[in-house]
Amino acid sequence: MDTKSFMNLGVALGLGLAACGSAIGLGMAVAAALSGISRQPEATNKIMMNMIIGCAFIEAITIYILVFAFMYATK
Repeated sequence: MDTKSFMNLGVALGLGLAACGSAIGLGMAVAAALSGISRQPEATNKIMMNMIIGCAFIEAITIYILVFAFMYATK
């Protein structure tokens, strides 16, 4: 195998790991938010706002990794 093949394999594995990490992080964030809402329903708006901001940051990191993967795959 040449260097290009190893690079493509690394990009694919890195992108897969990033997607799995993002899914786990989002699942944990949503589970914790729902648990907090069930314990204290009057704080629903604050909890949801913080959860949405956190989920946006998690998704942003995943999108950055996707962009880097496409950049390295085309080299």
